[in-house]
Amino acid sequence: MDKFVITGGTALRGEIPTNGSKNSALPALAAALLTAEPVTLGRIPRVRDIRTMQRLLVDIGSSVDVDGETVRLSTEKVVSPEAPYELVKTMRASSLVLGPLVARCGRARVSLPGGCAIGARPIDLHIFGLEQLGARVNQAHGYIEAEAPEGLRGATITFDRITVTGTEDLMMAAVLARGETVLHNAAREPEVGDLAQLLIGMGARIEGAGTATIRIEGVEELHGAEHRIIPDRIEAGTFVIAAAITRGDVAVTGCEPGHLEALVSKLQQAGVRVTQPDATTLRVQSDGGLKSVDMTTEEYPGFATDLQAQYMALMTQADGISIIEERIFENRFMHAQELARMGANIRLDGRQAIVAGPRELTGAGVIASDLRASASLVLGALVARGDTVIDRVYHIDRGYERIEEKLAAAGAKIRRVE
Repeated sequence: MDKFVITGGTALRGEIPTNGSKNSALPALAAALLTAEPVTLGRIPRVRDIRTMQRLLVDIGSSVDVDGETVRLSTEKVVSPEAPYELVKTMRASSLVLGPLVARCGRARVSLPGGCAIGARPIDLHIFGLEQLGARVNQAHGYIEAEAPEGLRGATITFDRITVTGTEDLMMAAVLARGETVLHNAAREPEVGDLAQLLIGMGARIEGAGTATIRIEGVEELHGAEHRIIPDRIEAGTFVIAAAITRGDVAVTGCEPGHLEALVSKLQQAGVRVTQPDATTLRVQSDGGLKSVDMTTEEYPGFATDLQAQYMALMTQADGISIIEERIFENRFMHAQELARMGANIRLDGRQAIVAGPRELTGAGVIASDLRASASLVLGALVARGDTVIDRVYHIDRGYERIEEKLAAAGAKIRRVE
C-alpha cells in the first residue's frame, strides 16, 4: 500500500496544471451507454475512479480504447446490464449507469454504491425519479433492480433536496423517454451542464442545464459524438489552497476561474492575493499573515463540500477563530482528528468545526480516510515542521492524477513510497 512522505516548509512556486474533471468524466462515460455509436471523450483524467468505471463499462459490453487523455467508447450491444458489487464497491458513481441502462435496455441491476466514508449519499432520489418515469424498481440483497420493458415516459419530477448524481442519472434516463421530462430543484453544478452539452451533442433535446429547472424532450435514439471534459474545479481549488498555505506564488493553469468564485472570495477575505492573468489561469500569491474567515459548504454556486477539508487545513494557519460548517454531508470531518495529530487546534460541534490558529504543525504519521481528507493532509504536511507520512493514499489516487509529481515540480518535498 503506497504512502506519501512529505517534508514541510517549502513555498510552492511556478505552474501547476489542471486535469479534466473526474466528477464530469464519470457521468460522461456512463452516457456512452445510451448509443450504439462511438463516443469520444477528451481530457479524461487518469485516476482510479475512472479506471473502475471503464472496467465496469467493459463488463457491461462496451469497447474502451484509451489513448492518453482521450477515451473512445463503443457499445454496439449491452451484454450485461449489471454493475456488480465486486467491481463498484469502491466507487460511489456506479449509480450513474442505472438511468442509461434502463433507458436503453429497459432493465438494469446495479449494486448500491460504495466509496468514501463521508456520510450517507442515499440513492432514494434516483429510485423515486425512475419510478416517476414509469420504471418498476426493487431493492434487495444490496442491489437495485429496475425494469421498464415498455420504455420510459416523460414526467415532472421535483427533488426533495438537490442531488448532483440524481440530476445526472435522471437526465440521462429522460433523453430516451417518450414525451417531456421536467426536473425541478435540479443541481446547478458545472458538471451537470457539461453532461448536458455531451448529451446535446449526441442528439438529445435539453434546456435549462445549469439552472434549477431542466427540461428534456425525449428522442427515439442518440448518435455518437466527440466531447472535451471541463477542467476539474476541485483539483484546481486544491492547488490554489496549496499555494496559499505554503506562502507561495503559483499559477494554476488550465482551470475555469468562474467555477471557483466562492473559494477565491474566501481566500481574498483571508488576505491571499488571487488574480486572473488569462482566461484559464489563476495566480495565487501569499506572504503569510492569513486572517481567519468563516465558511459554510453549500450546493453550487456556494462553497464546494469537496474543498472543505482543504480549507480547514488552510485555516489552521490563519490568525483567529474560524467556524467551518458542513451542510452537505454529515460525516465529513474525519480529517480533523488527523490534522490535530499534527498540532492543529480544532474542536468539533455537530456539523461545525471551530479552528483556532495560527498553529505550528509538526510532521506525524497520519491516515487518509477519504479522497478530499487525503488532500487536506497533504496540504497540512506541506507546512508542517519535519516529515509527515500519509498512509492509504489510494484514496487520493481516486481523484487526483500524479498529485505528488505536480507538487514536486512546484518545489514541494514529496515522494511516493511503497
